[in-house]
Amino acid sequence: MNMNAGKRVVVTGATGNVGTSVVAALAEDPQISSVLGLARRVPGWSPPKTEWARVDLREETDLVRHFEGADAVIHLAWAFQPTHDPRATWRTNVLGSLQVFRDVAAAGVPALVHASSVGAYSPGPKDGTVDESWPTHGWPEAAYTREKAYLERVLDAFEGRNPGVRVVRMRPAFLFKEESGSEQRRIFAGRFVPGQLAGPRTIPVVPDIPGLRFQALHTDDAAEAYRLAIAKDVSGAFNLAAEPALDARRLAELLDARVVRLPRPAIRAALAAGWGLRLIPASPQLFDAVLHLPLLDCTRAHQELGWRPRRTSLEAVEEMLEGMRNGAGMDTAPLAGRKAS
Repeated sequence: MNMNAGKRVVVTGATGNVGTSVVAALAEDPQISSVLGLARRVPGWSPPKTEWARVDLREETDLVRHFEGADAVIHLAWAFQPTHDPRATWRTNVLGSLQVFRDVAAAGVPALVHASSVGAYSPGPKDGTVDESWPTHGWPEAAYTREKAYLERVLDAFEGRNPGVRVVRMRPAFLFKEESGSEQRRIFAGRFVPGQLAGPRTIPVVPDIPGLRFQALHTDDAAEAYRLAIAKDVSGAFNLAAEPALDARRLAELLDARVVRLPRPAIRAALAAGWGLRLIPASPQLFDAVLHLPLLDCTRAHQELGWRPRRTSLEAVEEMLEGMRNGAGMDTAPLAGRKAS
């Protein structure tokens, strides 16, 4: 290999919320010579130094041909739906990831960067933060957290069998950007919920529910952490989140709404009814998981990656809400909106 040549990086799930930001960050890095984006549907979006290949992890049996010669694989592909069919998401998220991991080793790729999540963590404190040593057993009732936690165990075994592969696990908080607004609405609220409802003064109250305290991060800031993980000789897990932690009071200020204390069982019952009637796609089990997620200490990312978010958590949420209101999106299937941006 020419030591003066730039790095070649392959990105799975390259057309979604995180993938588009990661591909854009890599395309701007002079140390990256080429990016191969893998996605179920090839987009119209075409950033510099980037090529595309159509890959469906539900059906793919051989990724080696795409991975050969790569300096790193960034694995982002993930299906949030259908939440009513956990076997379907398991097939994409878990079995598809197993295929990615196996073929990274088979192709001799020296670095694997995997998109884990705060959702992989076991329940933790809301009045303090946890570092990367906190247990990663997830919340057992939600498919998303089960799958993220399961893959942490898979990677434990993978690292033992493949000491020559540098493995990085990114564990970000909730990721938002303006261009993901339409996608976020479809995934969590449903395509029939008008995006205009996300505007200030259109939501009169924000429920103050015990445990409703979480972190957010702008997707472009997360992408910078992925880029740094390729550039630097690091391994292991990295928490990624911005300040401040979000609660009912901060969300109410953002939405110009009132805070109303509501019992958790009442909110959950309403969500369960809507999910059971297939009116909303987000499951009540995911709601339970969010209320138990710990808050993240990002010291390791600051010190070892040299990473700091450029935007606050409030700015990330505000951008996403603006995207929901305006129907923002990009020329990729996952991020399709009423307008391209």
